[in-house]
Amino acid sequence: MTEKIELLAPAGSLEKMKFAFLYGADAVYFGGKNYSLRANAKNFSLEEMKEAVFLAHSLNKHVYVTVNIVFHNEDLSGLEEYLRYLSSIKVDAIITSDIAVMNLINTKKIDLEIHVSTQASILNYEAALFYKKIGATRLVLAREASKYDIKRIKDETGLEIECFVHGAMCTSISGRCVLSNYCTNRDSNRGGCAQICRWMFDYEKDDKKVTETPFSMTPKDLNMVSNIEEMIALGVSSFKIEGRMRSIYYVSTVILVYRRLIDKIMDKTLTKEYSDYALNVLNRVANRDSASQFFNSLPGEDEQYYLGREEYSNQDFLGLVLDYQDGIATIEQRNNFKVGDIVQAFGPNHETYTFPVESIIDEEGKSLVVAKHPQMIVTISVPYTLEKNDMIRTKMFDFCPKV
Repeated sequence: MTEKIELLAPAGSLEKMKFAFLYGADAVYFGGKNYSLRANAKNFSLEEMKEAVFLAHSLNKHVYVTVNIVFHNEDLSGLEEYLRYLSSIKVDAIITSDIAVMNLINTKKIDLEIHVSTQASILNYEAALFYKKIGATRLVLAREASKYDIKRIKDETGLEIECFVHGAMCTSISGRCVLSNYCTNRDSNRGGCAQICRWMFDYEKDDKKVTETPFSMTPKDLNMVSNIEEMIALGVSSFKIEGRMRSIYYVSTVILVYRRLIDKIMDKTLTKEYSDYALNVLNRVANRDSASQFFNSLPGEDEQYYLGREEYSNQDFLGLVLDYQDGIATIEQRNNFKVGDIVQAFGPNHETYTFPVESIIDEEGKSLVVAKHPQMIVTISVPYTLEKNDMIRTKMFDFCPKV
């Protein structure tokens, strides 16, 4: 019997969590102010976590809290109280890699489900069985796991398997990196990663540049659209999106694409047209190229940037729909658009619509040629019925699949 398939979204804030659920996520993961590897994300206060759990459970969704730093002695102070608080507000699980955290939960009999973080770098079934023995119910496998690794670990343990399917990759093995520590004195394994692998370096020998093109060690992003069906067959039950630092537009777009992809696989309506469309949208929404990385074979030169790369800030997100009445959409502008532009409206409850911008009216009733001020409120006519929290973007492709 196939386990329920879960689509797991990042939530860098309450706002992002709400959009993730609206656009199709079954669960979210986020960190608190302490013990989380994304120290530069907004993260959640204790009260915000309580609010998040209440909202998620009211929607029959799940919440997982990251407690996934590598703990030093001083980090253990206050940990028990924090874990008890998470238990008291009934988070569905914590995500951790440090055995100290798991041991504390077991010895103090704290009512928390344990999901083993990708930081544990699980790539073999013996390690997986060890974590099962000490109480883990789910394994978040290393991003470097191949399909053969995934199958063997699932077969040997019977545990829930969670895998990253989309987002940034780490140059090191599932985050076990000290480049940030060495170059900036920011501990990558305690939430301070400075992403040194994204930097550009001069390649020198004997104090002379070997090439004028800077050297990079940046892996391309992960994109598993073409492999989701096979991953389901292997027994993966949770598909995880990376991106607690990403925008609501990115999270909503990626979640919606994977939601529809998984649903089409499960009800056997997936077409090549939709798969191609999904790949095109996901490649457009990010600023780096993507690949399936380790799933089929070891990545090579085509899965990594070596000599130079260009990353452009995505300007496709034009506006957020605040209201729609009688053919008029009220939009909160996010990037410039003008009269005559061909745009698209998309949302979780309807197909993607393509239409021209025929007029733009500001809050004072003045007709504009261009909406150019960040987050200005304007109205535009839309020949399709939209809903609050739908989004307007630049036209991407002629083909837009039916829901």
